[in-house]
Amino acid sequence: MRSSLAGCLMVAAMLAQPAYAGLFDDDEARRQVKDLSIQTNERVEVLSKAQIELANQIQMLREENAALRGEIETLTYELDATKKRQQDFYVDLDGRLRKFEGTSDGGDAGAVPGAPGEEEIPPAPRAGTPAGGERTRAQSGGGDPIAESREYEAALNHFRANKVKEAANAFEAFGKKYPDSTLAPSARYWLGNAYYTLHNCRKAIEVHKQVATKWPKHAKAPDSLLGVATCQQELGDTKSARATLESLVARYPSSAAAGTARQSLKK
Repeated sequence: MRSSLAGCLMVAAMLAQPAYAGLFDDDEARRQVKDLSIQTNERVEVLSKAQIELANQIQMLREENAALRGEIETLTYELDATKKRQQDFYVDLDGRLRKFEGTSDGGDAGAVPGAPGEEEIPPAPRAGTPAGGERTRAQSGGGDPIAESREYEAALNHFRANKVKEAANAFEAFGKKYPDSTLAPSARYWLGNAYYTLHNCRKAIEVHKQVATKWPKHAKAPDSLLGVATCQQELGDTKSARATLESLVARYPSSAAAGTARQSLKK
């Protein structure tokens, strides 16, 4: 009986080992699952915080972008308004000078008249009456002053309407077609302004210098020198710009352009 009892105990012990091992394996698995779950939750929480932060940054960038877009639109509007005011000033000045040229047979060609006036087509030049000491096409026996005035007005209207490229082409064509016209200096002057507006300062300097050199007694000669100095300044050639301004003051001391030049020289 003892040996039978011992045998039964041995068999029971052998059968109990797998059950204990199975119980141990289940606890370990549960612990690992729990650890994995904790790690997963931590990672999810970190990712959630990162997503929220990224969303906040995107929203901030959108708001900054909207603000910058508004500032750009405002600056664009102000720039267009400034260009329009500048063009209106040029057109008004051109009208005054052309009235002066049409009613004066002599005097200081560099002076700018003070009486305001609207831009209008100048009267046809009288034979034997050159404006600013220039030789007219009427004197040389050719040309149509009315047609010249119309083409000049058409080019000027392009500039007035902010069609600067079309204006430049029109003034360039006018200069080639009517090189001896009394409007030729004004056409070259406006061509220089058109190139300046198109950010082609080197071409603007070339054209403005032609006005000051070829028609030194014309009313637009001092303004062209001022245009040369402005372009030289924009190109970073301050030495040449100062020399041009000093030359302008010396040659045309009573002109409005000389007054502007003096103010620039003080800076």
